[in-house]
Amino acid sequence: MAEFSKYFISFLKKFFENFLDWFKTLFSLFSKIFYSYPKQYINDIITSCVNNENFKVLDWIVLVLVSIVLVIFFGLVIVVIFQFLRKYIRFRKREIEKDELVDEIAVLNNRVFDLVEEKNKILALRINQIGGTEAYARQADMERGTSSLKGKRPALQSDSRFVKLTQVDKDYEISSEFTVMQSSDMVNLPELIDRFIKYSASQLHLYYTKEIIARFFAGMATSKVLILEGISGTGKTSLPYAMGKFFNKETSIISVQPSWRDRAELLGYLNEFTKKFNETDFLKAVYQAGYSDKPNFIVLDEMNLARIEYYFAEFLSVMEMPDVHEWKIDLVPASEPSDPKLLINGKLFINQNTWFIGTANKDDSTFTITDKVYDRATPIVINNKAELIDCDYTNNVQMTFDYLDELFKKAQAEITMSTKVMDSFKKVDEYIQQNFKIAFGNRIMKQIKLFVPVYVACGFTEVQGLDYMLANKILRKFESLNLSFLHNELDGLIELLDKLFGKNSFKVSIEYIEDLKKMM
Repeated sequence: MAEFSKYFISFLKKFFENFLDWFKTLFSLFSKIFYSYPKQYINDIITSCVNNENFKVLDWIVLVLVSIVLVIFFGLVIVVIFQFLRKYIRFRKREIEKDELVDEIAVLNNRVFDLVEEKNKILALRINQIGGTEAYARQADMERGTSSLKGKRPALQSDSRFVKLTQVDKDYEISSEFTVMQSSDMVNLPELIDRFIKYSASQLHLYYTKEIIARFFAGMATSKVLILEGISGTGKTSLPYAMGKFFNKETSIISVQPSWRDRAELLGYLNEFTKKFNETDFLKAVYQAGYSDKPNFIVLDEMNLARIEYYFAEFLSVMEMPDVHEWKIDLVPASEPSDPKLLINGKLFINQNTWFIGTANKDDSTFTITDKVYDRATPIVINNKAELIDCDYTNNVQMTFDYLDELFKKAQAEITMSTKVMDSFKKVDEYIQQNFKIAFGNRIMKQIKLFVPVYVACGFTEVQGLDYMLANKILRKFESLNLSFLHNELDGLIELLDKLFGKNSFKVSIEYIEDLKKMM
């Protein structure tokens, strides 16, 4: 025992001596690195350089430069080592946190498993108490507020990745929509306008002028996209709402959000994790129109709160195609057997009975509507409220899209614009091209030829139709010009319009030009 004690004491003595030697060596190393060696280098510089009479100015300059380079080099080495250690410490910290998170998830999974087991036991106990599976199904139905068919429990979740659209299919399987028109509903365009104004006033207490409604119908005959502009409170959103009520087909109103950046905000997207398509109300409205034979209106309320060409660009491009059978939007890359019936090869079809109505304001919270959007749409300006109308109670109409479309096509086929008016309008086009460098273009001329005949059929003149289209399709482009240098040209345009069409015949255009002159 005594010998072991001597050995152990000797061992501890050597161990602590070596331990102290290790610290002394480490201290000596740092002392040499940060004190002795720098001091020695400084002494060498003093001995070899300062006290050396042969050192010239150039030698001193080189010495200083080399010293700076060495200091920077060793400084960078220290910084790199420090950054490496810092990253390593962060990495280790993340790994430790990750391990802790994995452990916590494992604990939570175990708790979830235990809770599920407990729930299953409780359900099994309840089933035994109320008398078997069928009784459980009936109780589950009662809790959902539905009745079970033939004692079978309904599926809790659809197998289709398009839950809302599949439900639309099921709804129309139960009750299909088919419009039977009465003889009293087979009216012409002036009668249709008059009936809408009276219906809106008598039942909805919304009041519109014949001029606004005629422009709306002519706009429908021109484009599938209409933009309702004007000051707040003039009935921009309520007009398509009233149209839906009038045609006995509810209007879908979609509120545009400032955060919309692409088509996914409008149509939804396929969630790769759940394998379900996140459907939007807009998508449902477009799809549902395929089951309807009536005019359908989808409102994009405050459409310029976000950039229209970002989220609606694909629709604008597709609806430019001359073949309406190509009006399709890709939703998913491939179809599945459980997909909705009207979704062919993963594509959404835009039906001809659908109009997209955008409402727009001009203020600091909205974006400017670009020419790309305006050129493809028909703008309807509503700046004034109509006066109250006292009329008899008027019913809505039961009218199919085909009948309404036939009214438009009949007007466009039977009413042709006079050669004299078109020649005069061509001179206006030439004047605008020469002085303002803005051309009408084939698209706008096509829209004019579609708009004006229907506007005339609604009870107005072709000059009034041309006046409205000139103001809202061409003159609005002047806002992007430097108008302060175009005062004489604007006056010349007013004189030309009065000369070609008669004094103040182009009233809307002249008023618009006068407003432009006030902006100078």
